[in-house]
Amino acid sequence: MRVYRPTPITLSLGATTYDLTSRALVMGILNRTKDSFYEPAATFDLDALFERAEQLVRDGADLLDVGGVKAGPGDDVDEAEELDRVIPVVTELVRRFDVPISIDTWRATVAQAAYAEGATIGNDISGFADDQYLAVAAKAGAAVVATHIRLRPRVADPDPHYDDVTATVAEFLTDRRQRALDAGIREDRVVVDAGLDLGKTAAQSLQLLRDSDRLAGLGAPLLLSASNKTFLGVMFDLPVTDRREPSLAATALGIAAGCRIVRVHDVQGTVRVRDVIARLIDEERS
Repeated sequence: MRVYRPTPITLSLGATTYDLTSRALVMGILNRTKDSFYEPAATFDLDALFERAEQLVRDGADLLDVGGVKAGPGDDVDEAEELDRVIPVVTELVRRFDVPISIDTWRATVAQAAYAEGATIGNDISGFADDQYLAVAAKAGAAVVATHIRLRPRVADPDPHYDDVTATVAEFLTDRRQRALDAGIREDRVVVDAGLDLGKTAAQSLQLLRDSDRLAGLGAPLLLSASNKTFLGVMFDLPVTDRREPSLAATALGIAAGCRIVRVHDVQGTVRVRDVIARLIDEERS
């Protein structure tokens, strides 16, 4: 990995355009799920979820990411249940907070309903498997996150193989970025994500993190979702509740290598890391 040399890059969310040249955005995670890998069901209760949201905003979150279905295998959550879990939350978050709201879903219908309530970005870990996803986002003027996944959400992938994981992911993300542009989504509203842990071994996820500088050069802001992930647990033999420091270290490495959105549980710690790196980058540029 080499330190990423920043070039001008922007991201538009709703009516606001962010300069991401040297400063990453911190995305706080809000899971309205009963079986999340991290603190299962801790924020399924609405009071607990909104309390967590308030804390994340106080800690400096630039945007909030709301999800109602976990990525990995688990009990079935149909469309109606997902809508019931997340749409009232999006409505209330938009009302309460002056930060952009991201909807973490691979269903176009859920994304469409969230955009109607004020969400401005769709975070899709399926790589736009729903053929209506991009059309819905384009019509709403929303941004999208294109994520690499080898199979599909909710499907176990215990032994993934790649001849060159970084090259494969880069090719996939380049294709998905172009699909988004072809669907009418503006260039400054397309984000890419390597999908650490999604159909990757710990070693493959680590390689993608190390190669963030290559992925940051694909023409779209690069999102890093490494917080408390399995690959960190494997590397350091740590349970999910003890991965705070490795998560912050991964974030620092990623931002230095060009990641410009970081999706995290620990917003306060991440903001501090982000601000130090932004100042160092700005000092180098001056």
